[in-house]
Amino acid sequence: MFEIRIICDPADTDRITTTLGAAFTTGPVRQAPTRDRTRARLYVTAEHTPEPEWPTPEQAYTGAPSIARETRWCSEHVDNPNYDGEGDREFWIRWAALLDRHALNARARGRRSPTEADAEHVARHLMDIDGATVICDPRHYVRQQYHRWLTHP
Repeated sequence: MFEIRIICDPADTDRITTTLGAAFTTGPVRQAPTRDRTRARLYVTAEHTPEPEWPTPEQAYTGAPSIARETRWCSEHVDNPNYDGEGDREFWIRWAALLDRHALNARARGRRSPTEADAEHVARHLMDIDGATVICDPRHYVRQQYHRWLTHP
């Protein structure tokens, strides 16, 4: 457990406490004016948020369609003239998981694959789409989200 002290503009207090609450497990926020009464002092007791459970690749991809089938689905999806790209979360989950699976297969064969960099890049994009505030390996996040998507469509 630790204590955080912040001095800020009074108009920013709600935004700051919300952001702290997303990053840490926090107690009640105590607020007092600064001596010159132009800013606010915030005192918050906080703890690190427990690390979420990350599924292993085996857990995440058990029951998943084959790599060939997912490749076909992603290709057909992108080739669709109505595809708009950015807002399609299902596509980004499936594409990120597909690249992760390719990278894992290359590593299992003892090869370093350029797919690893692509897998991480697309995983970060998925995290951006989701507005994910968790700090983790982006590919772990993909596995978690893919597993959730696969088991709760």
